[in-house]
Amino acid sequence: MKKNIILSAIFLMALVISSCGGKSDTNAGFRIKRGTNLSHWLSQSEQRGEARRLHIQEDDFERLEKLGFDFVRIPIDEVQFWDEDGKQLPEAWGLLKNALDLARKHNLRAIVDLHIIRSHYFNAVNESDKAANTLFTSEKSQQDLINLWYQLSDSLKNYSTDWVAYEFMNEPVAEEHEQWNQLVAKVHKALREREPDRTLVIGSNMWQSYGTMKYLKVPEGDKNIILSFHYYNPMILTHYGAWWTPIGQYKGKVHYPGVLVSQEDFEAAPDSIKKDLEPYTKEEWNIDRIRADFKDAIEAAKKYDLQLFCGEWGVYEPVDRELAYSWTRDMLTVFDEFNIAWTTWCYDADFGFWDQQRHAYKDYPLVELLMSGKKLEK
Repeated sequence: MKKNIILSAIFLMALVISSCGGKSDTNAGFRIKRGTNLSHWLSQSEQRGEARRLHIQEDDFERLEKLGFDFVRIPIDEVQFWDEDGKQLPEAWGLLKNALDLARKHNLRAIVDLHIIRSHYFNAVNESDKAANTLFTSEKSQQDLINLWYQLSDSLKNYSTDWVAYEFMNEPVAEEHEQWNQLVAKVHKALREREPDRTLVIGSNMWQSYGTMKYLKVPEGDKNIILSFHYYNPMILTHYGAWWTPIGQYKGKVHYPGVLVSQEDFEAAPDSIKKDLEPYTKEEWNIDRIRADFKDAIEAAKKYDLQLFCGEWGVYEPVDRELAYSWTRDMLTVFDEFNIAWTTWCYDADFGFWDQQRHAYKDYPLVELLMSGKKLEK
C-alpha cells in the first residue's frame, strides 16, 4: 500500500511538471552565448524594395549556423515599419517575420531590437536635431513607444518564447537615470500584460553603458529578463578613422595593450582633438581594464540573478588587424570568464566580417577568433 502511495505521488508530480510544459520560472529556454547583429538592413539603411529584400537571405542564416553562432540580434527602425501617420508598412513586417522563420530553421535564436524611433535617436546629442528626442519629456511619446510594441507583440506573439526575445529600446539617452527607470517600468508592465513569458532585453541608460548599469532598476521578480550593455572602449582603437567621431580624426599610431598613444604622437596630432586624445596618453589599456569596466554590469546581473549580454562590441574595418585581434581576444576571454553572452557589431557592415557585395569574407581570421571561445552549452 505504501509503495502504491509513493508511486502515485511520483506520477502526480510528473503530471504537474508536464502540464506546465516543463518550463521553469527563468528564461532557461531562451539561452544564448555568441551572436552577431544583422545591422544596416531593417535599421539605419535607406535600402528599400528589391535591394532590401536581397540584403539578408537564407544563405546568411545558414552561414552563421555553420560558423557556430547560436543567435542574432535584429535591429529595426520605426521609419521602416510605420509611416509618419502610424500606418504599418507591410514589406518590412514581412521581411522581419521571414527572418525569424529562417533563424529558427537554422537553429539561431533572435532578439528583435527596436533600434531607432521617431521620438528618440541615440546619436541626436551629436547632431543638429537634439530637440527631436522627446521620449523622456513627453507622455505621448512614451505611449507611442508602448503602442509600437503592442503592434509588434500582436505580430510576433506566436513565435516561441524559447526562440524570440524583445529588446524594447536601444541605447537610451535620458538626462536622468530615473527617467529611463520609469520608462522601463511602464513598457515592462505593458508587455507583461500581453506576453508574461517572453524574454525581454533591458539595457542601461546613456548608450547602454557598462558604467550606468548600477543605476538601472530592474522589475522585481521577473526572471525572463536579460540585462544588456554595449562596449567599444577604448574608442581610439575600436573607432580609429571613424569619420563620425571626433577621435576618428587621429591619424597617428595606436598601441594595445599598454598606453595607447605615445607623447610624440600626441604632440603631432591636431590641436582640435587633443582634449579627446590626452587621456589615451596616460591610461593603460589591457584585459584587466576590460574586467574592471565590466564590474558594475557583472554585479548587477548577480544582484538580480539574470543573464548578462553585451549587445554591441566590435572594431571598425580600417583598424590595424593585429590590434583588432588582440583586443577581441581579451574581450572574448572576459566574456567567457563571466558567462556573458554577446553579439558583435556586426555581420556585414563597416564593423563586420562578411561582404555582401562580393559575397565573400572580409576578415575570416576574425571569424575564427570569434569562434575560438566557449560556445553555448547544450
